[in-house]
Amino acid sequence: MGLECPKVAPMRREARIVRWWSTLASSVLVATLLVVSGGAEQTARTAPVAGSTYLCSGYSGCRSAGYSDDGYGANNGRMYWLMYSGHNCTNYAAYRMIRAGMPNSRPWSGSGMAYNWGKAMKSITDTKPAVGAIAWWDRYHNGIGSSGHVAYVEKVVSATEIVISEDSWNGTFHWRSITRSSGRWPSGFIHFRDVKQVEPEGPTEPTEPEQPVDPPITNTAAPAITGEPQVGVPLTVSRGSWTPSPSSYAYQWQAGGVAIGGATGRTFTPTADQLGKTVTVSVTATKKGLRSATATTPATAVVAKGAYANVTAPALDGTPMLDEELTVVGGSWSPAPETITYRWRAGGKVIQGHTESSLVLTPKLAGKRVSVVEVVKGAGFANAKMPSVSTEKVWEGQIEVTTPFALAGKPELGEQLTVAPGEYTPADAEVTYTWLRDGVAIPDAVGPTYVTTAADLGAQITVSAALSRDSYLPPAEAPLAGLEELIRTRPTVSLRPVGKRRRVAVGIRVTAPGLGPVEGRLLVRFGTKQEWVTLDKGRARVVFAPVAPGVRKVRAFLQAGQTAYGAVERIPVRVLR
Repeated sequence: MGLECPKVAPMRREARIVRWWSTLASSVLVATLLVVSGGAEQTARTAPVAGSTYLCSGYSGCRSAGYSDDGYGANNGRMYWLMYSGHNCTNYAAYRMIRAGMPNSRPWSGSGMAYNWGKAMKSITDTKPAVGAIAWWDRYHNGIGSSGHVAYVEKVVSATEIVISEDSWNGTFHWRSITRSSGRWPSGFIHFRDVKQVEPEGPTEPTEPEQPVDPPITNTAAPAITGEPQVGVPLTVSRGSWTPSPSSYAYQWQAGGVAIGGATGRTFTPTADQLGKTVTVSVTATKKGLRSATATTPATAVVAKGAYANVTAPALDGTPMLDEELTVVGGSWSPAPETITYRWRAGGKVIQGHTESSLVLTPKLAGKRVSVVEVVKGAGFANAKMPSVSTEKVWEGQIEVTTPFALAGKPELGEQLTVAPGEYTPADAEVTYTWLRDGVAIPDAVGPTYVTTAADLGAQITVSAALSRDSYLPPAEAPLAGLEELIRTRPTVSLRPVGKRRRVAVGIRVTAPGLGPVEGRLLVRFGTKQEWVTLDKGRARVVFAPVAPGVRKVRAFLQAGQTAYGAVERIPVRVLR
């Protein structure tokens, strides 16, 4: 297996590599990591890579042999250039460049994986080794795995032999000698901070690890996480308190003690990957001229399953009739669920095999109520459902009127009106009639016939037919039949003319069934003379004079009104000389 080392905090692709390595690491941990026992670091025995020679292993083991780690063993709990801390080739190489005078900020944008270093910094990368340069291996080059590798060049023995120091993910710290012919030679050398080579006089006595000379920033109040540790619910971290005041901060969220790839902001929303794990945040404070410091928040409670919130309730669209289709519409959730399924029931029993949002109504569903429940699911979230929505019973069809209904009879007081039924399907549907006066139902008038009353005078009489049949919808519109004319009464005009010398006096009385005193105007004529008179409580009087003697007819004409027809009356009268 090729050497795999780098871990980088902020990139999504690297987050996937982190998860792959976390799984791989658990299976090889005993064979590759240093073992801590009783506070003393023990050196794991590591087989030499073919074509290269290990000069030492482990921080203390190398220091005891006279090979320095430049203080990294005492400071590897921090992240440099946003690489993951601890045993990690990229974090160690970044540390050495910062120790050589570079700032603690990555000098390129993009991935920090080892295979990308030489590509991102191609302007200062070549094949010539130099002390202080970064030896760089591209992925799958000379026995290296998919992540690539970087190391620090400690010595250039010749153009074909170098000595490097390195650290590795899930491995340990080494010094190693490599020859060009070994098949382990780097892909290139990145010249960030080359230094003049000084020949060592030989192994030195063990010394204490070197420490950064800059004074540190001090954390005076630990940062803290606020928010509910639940999938889908944002968490926020405070910066804590520091002295002196930092100029910038960096954040790294962890779940179960493992860094979360890409989670480097002040807020983070847990996903299904963090379900059942505690969450912490490491806050690194930085200020120019001071040594950066890192403080970690207390752990949250374990991340619980998320909860879906219903935004709008679903509804059923469609007519509950055989061969029609019902469709669930309008339901929405926050956040959007991964899957939505539907549970259909008819008559309270589950309709097997139907989980989609629509259902075609088949004959076996006739006469039953159909209901549906919307169920949502998603990784890391508790299943949720809305209360069911249901239809009326499923109809076999709808009654259809093929021939209109009609109403026969005279629009007159006391006349009988009769419904002439139309035609409809199915033909055995039941019919119920309701008689209406100016659109208002007439009490107790529900048969196929109706005799008009005084209350109907001046009104429009219609009849509505309600059609019903078990398992059938009524017609879209109830049949309605009516008379075109208003209901009226027929009045009687009585004349009492009295002839005198060259004059005629006429008394007039008008009566009508169903009415009280008749009001209105009459035209009264005698010979060539005529007068319009107005009835007062059904009575009027008119006098014609002078008129020629003789026998002639008095004629009266009553105008038709809203409640009464017109009427005419004629009667002879003698005028004296």
